[in-house]
Amino acid sequence: MTPSDTDERGVHVAIIMDGNGRWATARGRRREWGHRRGAEAVRKVVEAAPGLGIGALTLYTFSSDNWRRPAAEVGLLMRLLGRYLRSEAAALKENGVSLRVVGRRDRLPPEIVAAIERAEAETANGRRLQLRLAVDYSSRYALLEAMKSAATQQGLAADRPDLAAELGRAMHAEGPSADVDLLIRTGGERRLSDFLLWECAYAELLFTPKMWPDYTGEDLAAAMSDFWSRDRRFRKVKLAG
Repeated sequence: MTPSDTDERGVHVAIIMDGNGRWATARGRRREWGHRRGAEAVRKVVEAAPGLGIGALTLYTFSSDNWRRPAAEVGLLMRLLGRYLRSEAAALKENGVSLRVVGRRDRLPPEIVAAIERAEAETANGRRLQLRLAVDYSSRYALLEAMKSAATQQGLAADRPDLAAELGRAMHAEGPSADVDLLIRTGGERRLSDFLLWECAYAELLFTPKMWPDYTGEDLAAAMSDFWSRDRRFRKVKLAG
């Protein structure tokens, strides 16, 4: 497979950034330290992505299941998110990166919603990379909301383009929910964990034991090299001869 086979907008890579807490505890530190170091890894990956043929990057930042974690840890994750939105927006804008937060917003603290809206507005004209942070995100919830919305619209055909558009609206995305080309999960686990189930229908999957705080731009480059080497037939078979 070569870059010319992909959409002109570039490859859509999604990453489940797993292993922050385990990375910290393995070093005798509190889980919170792992989350702080994980935020630094985000910066490295975002900086590397455009040069690797990536047009869209979706990061699993905070799942709907994460609300079940201890209140102190949830509070730290929200503070880290707010800090990232406030501190990185100017740099993202300067580097041509548009930021979009996908997921529910009705359960987020008001100051986080305000920070999201400011960062999205400030980076709206970015064309080099579309960075999407999945926050309070559940793919099952998104699918249910999309189906409920579709069911209320008379004459709406239950086909893929319509549902993709409904998914986008349900999760505050811009336009239809886009297919993922490559899904990466760090931390050694091998499951999707309710992340982009519809969008990953034909995604290439790559699981790595490396914990997220250790993940670098070089690791992303290696993942993309592996991606380009795969033969993506999309249910087609090659004919002999």
